[in-house]
Amino acid sequence: MTQAARGLTGPSAVITVLLASVCATAAEGPATAGGQGMHRVIDDAWVEQTVRDLVDEHGLEATARARQGVAQVASFWREADGTPEAFTTFCKDQFLSDPARLAELLARFETGLEALSGHGVALTRTLREPVDLDRVEPLPVDLLFATLNPFDHLSDDVFKTRVAFVALLNFPVVRAEDAGDLSRKGLAAMRLTGSFAIRVPGEVRQSVTAAYAKADDYIANYNIHMGGLVTAEGRRPFPGDLVLISHWGLRDHIKALYSDARRNLEDQRLIYQVMQRIVRQEIPAVVINNPDVDWDPVANVVMPRAKNGPTPSAAREDDARFARLLDVFHAERRQDEYSPLFPTHIERKFRYEREIPEATVEGLLKALLSDPVARDVAKLIAARLGRPLEPFDIWYDGFKARSHYDGATLDAKVTSRYPTLAAFQADLPTILGQLGFSADTAKYLSKRIVVDPSRGAGHAMGAGMRTDSAHLRTRVPRGGMNYKGFNIALHELGHCVEQTFTLDRVDSTLVQGVPNTAFTEAFAFLFQERDLEVLGLGQRDAATRALSAVDTYWMAFEIAGVGLLDMDTWRWMYAHPDATPAALREAVVGRAIEIWNTWYAPVLGVRDSPILAIYSHMISNGLYLPDYPIGHLIQFQMEKRIEGRNLAAEMERMCVQGRLTPDTWMRGAVGGPLSAKPLIEAARAGLKLIPKQK
Repeated sequence: MTQAARGLTGPSAVITVLLASVCATAAEGPATAGGQGMHRVIDDAWVEQTVRDLVDEHGLEATARARQGVAQVASFWREADGTPEAFTTFCKDQFLSDPARLAELLARFETGLEALSGHGVALTRTLREPVDLDRVEPLPVDLLFATLNPFDHLSDDVFKTRVAFVALLNFPVVRAEDAGDLSRKGLAAMRLTGSFAIRVPGEVRQSVTAAYAKADDYIANYNIHMGGLVTAEGRRPFPGDLVLISHWGLRDHIKALYSDARRNLEDQRLIYQVMQRIVRQEIPAVVINNPDVDWDPVANVVMPRAKNGPTPSAAREDDARFARLLDVFHAERRQDEYSPLFPTHIERKFRYEREIPEATVEGLLKALLSDPVARDVAKLIAARLGRPLEPFDIWYDGFKARSHYDGATLDAKVTSRYPTLAAFQADLPTILGQLGFSADTAKYLSKRIVVDPSRGAGHAMGAGMRTDSAHLRTRVPRGGMNYKGFNIALHELGHCVEQTFTLDRVDSTLVQGVPNTAFTEAFAFLFQERDLEVLGLGQRDAATRALSAVDTYWMAFEIAGVGLLDMDTWRWMYAHPDATPAALREAVVGRAIEIWNTWYAPVLGVRDSPILAIYSHMISNGLYLPDYPIGHLIQFQMEKRIEGRNLAAEMERMCVQGRLTPDTWMRGAVGGPLSAKPLIEAARAGLKLIPKQK
């Protein structure tokens, strides 16, 4: 996952960095583009008179531009910005009609906003280091620094200084669906005005930053000490030093146990029971992040680890999980009145940031879930496992080449190669070379990527200016990197390479990045898919590609339901804005079971599982989860394009397109629109080549 991809409102995102995370507004008309929280003080008659003044000065050929620009400024102009007379004076002073001067103005914005964006990212990254990185013991003040975002008032400042008004006066606000075949300069101007399309007060942004920071902190410290898990028979299935974060670590350990699925079945069931306790908030509070207690998750009984120690309280965790989510919801909802074109967080995520309509995304997810190939894949998995499927088999990992290796072998291979994080940093040129990058490009990328020890599961944080570096974060246990950490690190490396290319090698920082976070996830999946090749344990042939197609489909099938749940949860919160954490818990668990019974029970043969609600992103990332299944679809279409070609060259070619609209980017990158059909068809074909036995 990439932190900066949370968009406008995430605390560790590029703050309101005005470029990297904002998409063009879908302006319905300039008179409505401001916020409901701002009373319009410039009426239509005054707008028309100001337009006539500009036409008198600049000529009739400036009429259309003047009318659009003046209306755009008027829609955002507040009483505090000045009188109507001041408004007209501003427009007359700042309106440019000469094409050469307009090009100079665009260049000024490119330079100025890169500086604001870049320093904002760097400063935020520094303030968050104690909560994001595993370098120091946390102090209570660290969370306060994480919520201290000096750039929360940047949106206020760019309007108060009238910088934003200059952009809105001279360049058109363009809807993504109306972008058409814009020139590169036209695209840069579109992204520029799009970055000023919502005017949210700084104090509101601060509340959003604080809510996400608290949710992040809650998730980053949600660890289960697996050595303390005991069965009714007194068996301790897991090593004493194994600590797994929810949900990533728990899920990935279930995946790793497929290396000997029959022997490890009871252990997988035990982890699944842990997950259910977390989702339902039945987990005893004392168990979370605590190495000093034992816990039987089936009976839900807690015992002291030390002999004759005091009996710990078995009181369940309060509804903190859902309280954090409600905090994020209420913070996002405060922005609604300043965003009438996108009057909910749902609208902002889909129409403003992703630039893919909510209905389109839902259609793609349901296409993945409804195709009959899901049942065929499930039958193959059941045949390979030699048993009926269970809910956690949505994470079946046997289609990956790594399923032929047990976890200990993979851990040993990784630890010997990367005993320290510094060793991984030093090996970046070699890793990139193995992925197909030339020596010069690998060296160039390695110098611009910094590897840090993550307190959470791992993430990537791109730079905001060309003089800074992208930061790759992965969790490293004592004793060296293990396979899980390496696999995550490869995923985050994909993010960082994309972030570096799309900042450094795009022709304008105004169009830096990719269309939305699903696209950067796709690049991360490309790298993660090749982890064994980097370790010298795999190769890509016809059989591997067949396995990969089925595996990618099964992963997309699993996460598609999670994406639907994330969407439905936000719809429910908007319909029940005064809900309590307990009510939200019941709603989320209930809806997770409904989605399961609709799409998964007919495939896996098991009803009433709430497991789709385990994903931590739902709590701390505000509607991020639909990006994962979309990312899998994009990744597969990229894979088809790359087949027979050099990954590195193709990746750079795709990246340097910059932040086009999603459809235009896809057509340029892979030659066709975003679709679920290629993955579904490849999975169906791949099934014919895969034996029923591993």
